[in-house]
Amino acid sequence: MKLKSIPVFLFILSLVAGPAFAGPTAPTKKDRCPVCGMFVAPYTEWVATISFQDGSNLFFDGCKDLFRYYFDLPEKGDGLSRNQIESIWFTEYYSTRKMKAAEVFFVIGSDVMGPMGKELIPIAGEKAVKIFMRDHKGTEALTFDQIKPAKLPAE
Repeated sequence: MKLKSIPVFLFILSLVAGPAFAGPTAPTKKDRCPVCGMFVAPYTEWVATISFQDGSNLFFDGCKDLFRYYFDLPEKGDGLSRNQIESIWFTEYYSTRKMKAAEVFFVIGSDVMGPMGKELIPIAGEKAVKIFMRDHKGTEALTFDQIKPAKLPAE
């Protein structure tokens, strides 16, 4: 590679790779789940995050608690409300990558337990969902918008 082509290569690389590295910051050792109070940082493979328009993040120890919090948020308001949400992120089960809510399915009823017991498991891709459901006895796979409070696992 010629020296003159390196800036072009780096620019193209930033366009292609940039979105893969986008996402919320990682929780600190002090961050607690706002639903159960559990410290979140030790459970990196389960972290779910709501990022707000003001740049703040709330970290959860799993999908189940994030959804509980989300369903309790008012639709609109000056404080924390759904209309203040910038993005919602989940840690995908197989890759442990942070992925936006629209990029994963949530498997319900599997034998995989999270830090707080029964959990919705975020899986990317229909093929991976089928494999996971077969291997871990999942009963249903839903998109973010299909999740309703009645679908959440019991405490």
